Amino acid sequence: MTNTINSQKLFLASCMALITTAMSFGLRAGFIGAWTTEFNLTNEEVGFISGTAFYGFTLAMIFGGPLCDVLGMKRIIGIAFFGHLAGVILTILSKSFWPLYISTLFVGIANGMVEAACNPLVASLFPNDKVKMLNRFHVWFPGGIVIGGLIGYFLGNAGISWQLQIATMLVPTALYGYLFFTQKFPVTERVSSGISTGQMFGECAKPLFIFMVICMFITAATELGTGQLIDGLLKGNISKPILVLVFINGLMMIGRTYAGDIVHKISASGMLLFSAVFSTLGLLWLSSATGYTTFAAAFVFAVGVCFFWPTMIGFVAETLPKTGALGMSIMGGAGMLSVSFVLPILGRSLDNTSGAETLRYYSILPACLIVAFAFLYFSQKKKANA
Repeated sequence: MTNTINSQKLFLASCMALITTAMSFGLRAGFIGAWTTEFNLTNEEVGFISGTAFYGFTLAMIFGGPLCDVLGMKRIIGIAFFGHLAGVILTILSKSFWPLYISTLFVGIANGMVEAACNPLVASLFPNDKVKMLNRFHVWFPGGIVIGGLIGYFLGNAGISWQLQIATMLVPTALYGYLFFTQKFPVTERVSSGISTGQMFGECAKPLFIFMVICMFITAATELGTGQLIDGLLKGNISKPILVLVFINGLMMIGRTYAGDIVHKISASGMLLFSAVFSTLGLLWLSSATGYTTFAAAFVFAVGVCFFWPTMIGFVAETLPKTGALGMSIMGGAGMLSVSFVLPILGRSLDNTSGAETLRYYSILPACLIVAFAFLYFSQKKKANA
């Protein structure tokens, strides 16, 4: 292990860990339909299984965030590493609902630990460029979904089992484990700046932070809920819905790469308002698009959801920095918890109505965000001009 802190290697390792996290979503979206047939499950039951990945993520972030300051980010990454190993192996061995449920929960906890450690790690490594570097870090969430989606698409077409498809997650898991465990970690930004635990909890009770947490429930549900059940939502629109998911996340990679330049021009709150408008329009268009027009609608949706997650976390990191690792973990945990709630609801809707009708109902969520982020944008603008 090196004795100096190498920011670039730690950032690379963080990106590799996030790729592992996102591959689980991309792969599962491709073969989750096979579980309904192989294990005789309903769409609602599949929604519950998928939901464990999200509330497991939430539990890990809520507990892992504060523990970053106590145990150190390296130990939290260690928990993530062993969680990914156990979760993937147990998923491969699953034969029914409950083993799938438990193994997906393991993966969800591991994913949450990655975010709990890596968000404050990136913020600590790049204190003067938090929104920019958090967006660049989060490039690899859609990036990992693209990788997982393409692996699932090509291996699935080749007749390779879903068990072998998910086993591919072991490769990036081994890589990020090696990269992290050979590096020295910094302390969290809150610890280095001398902010007490009491101050951190006090900041998390402020009205602006609570407002952002509520909005995070809706932004995450808009982005991730749609992706996890893309096969059912677009089944009547296009023959290979997984390719739409890959397309959306490929665009998100590009957008997040250049997000730092954009946010300096329109502000984080302006970017969030922009995102809410395009997300609403995209979902409405997806509900009626067919054939190749589906990709045009997906383009609009991708432009909308692209900046949500990292800009929400970046806004809190810059505007409410004393919330520290806890604040970022609460934000991420709230987002994932909301998706665990909406997936069974979406699944039940798909069991009873069409994907198109479900998407129209779902567009209400980002429509509410237009109002919320307009309020935030003009409040922040007024404050800046005061």
